[in-house]
Amino acid sequence: MPGILMRWLILTAAIIVTAYLLDGIQIDGFFSAIFSSALLGILNAFFRPILLVLTLPINILSLGLFTFVINALLLLMASGVIPGLTVSGFWTALFGSLLISLVSFILNTFIGEHGTVVYVDKKITGDKNPWE
Repeated sequence: MPGILMRWLILTAAIIVTAYLLDGIQIDGFFSAIFSSALLGILNAFFRPILLVLTLPINILSLGLFTFVINALLLLMASGVIPGLTVSGFWTALFGSLLISLVSFILNTFIGEHGTVVYVDKKITGDKNPWE
């Protein structure tokens, strides 16, 4: 369970960073970001696999780039449900989904399988943590 909470907080941080960097995405407060990340997590868990299967031919022809369009549509869906999340248009949602994915990926590299913070050098080089 701590892993899910840690990844939820990471997605919340990614949404906050994206709203700070892009003018077209606005978050009214921290609780709006938490609810937005929860809804995005639910949408990614349930609707994203279905959309990926339905758009498989286009995704194959575009060499997987159509996945970014699916992520943008899910972000637009979340903004339509959460009143504190505002996304101004499709292109903003596309760039926002790219930024959210990038920030989430960077932050998730520091998290282990069980939701604990991993020592960076240990993960990269295999060395032991000198503080242990």
